[in-house]
Amino acid sequence: MHRRHPSFRLRALLAAVPVAGLVLMGTVGAASAAHTPANSQAALRTAVQRLLAHWHPTNDAIGRVTLKEVRSKNWSGYVDTGSGYSSVTAKWTQPKISNCRTSGPLKAAVFWVGIDGFNSGSVEQDGTGAICGQGQKLLYFTWWEMFPTNNIVFVGMSVKPGDKIFASVVRKGTRYSFKVTDSTTKRNSFTKTATCKVAGGCKNNSAEWIGERPTGQSGVLPLPKFSTWRVTAATVKARSKSGTIKNFPDDRVTMSTKMGRHVLAKPGPLNSAGNSFKDVWKASS
Repeated sequence: MHRRHPSFRLRALLAAVPVAGLVLMGTVGAASAAHTPANSQAALRTAVQRLLAHWHPTNDAIGRVTLKEVRSKNWSGYVDTGSGYSSVTAKWTQPKISNCRTSGPLKAAVFWVGIDGFNSGSVEQDGTGAICGQGQKLLYFTWWEMFPTNNIVFVGMSVKPGDKIFASVVRKGTRYSFKVTDSTTKRNSFTKTATCKVAGGCKNNSAEWIGERPTGQSGVLPLPKFSTWRVTAATVKARSKSGTIKNFPDDRVTMSTKMGRHVLAKPGPLNSAGNSFKDVWKASS
């Protein structure tokens, strides 16, 4: 993933901190981040972006267990497959992160909805997340990305556990609209648009509701412990058909380091309406 060059001001500030403090604003947590000046917020976004500069958010598949059960090294949740996907939405309450220390190894967990990425090399996605370690104090955030067209963009840096979140990705032709609403802490909300610039076009052949452990410089990161992620009000549209997760061919994806063993996060069954499920943390790595 392309790295942006920091501004002169940021380079000067970075020169004043040790290498272990790659995260310039490592002493700023989610609560205090809301009160920092705009230039400090920009520096914080840049610093967090650097930690995840090698994030490749597409599915790192291990294999298929059954017709509707899949194992992945980095994803946990549900995926609809097919073609012509144009909308995906969901609501959730931001999970609480624990066993995540500033002085420990870098850990991160992101929760998102998106189109593509399950069996394609691009993905259009947005949601919330949390990161800590390698000098970074635990920080919750909102974000969006069109991989690999643009860098991941961190938006709100004052998300808190318990915040009520709505997220959607909506496509019209080659143009995608990304929307995350934090109805608890509104400054984290945003709406962005971007155009697919992938050679051959974005495939639009899957829709996702995923908890993920991102990739850092040394590979897939450990997964911090998170309270149960409960997805609700999940909707999806492909061509002229609208419905819930169960109205399309769906796969349940379990995050695991080995085929069928050593599970890191596991989604439960869909509810009767097919629009809700719970994703449960099991292990860090």
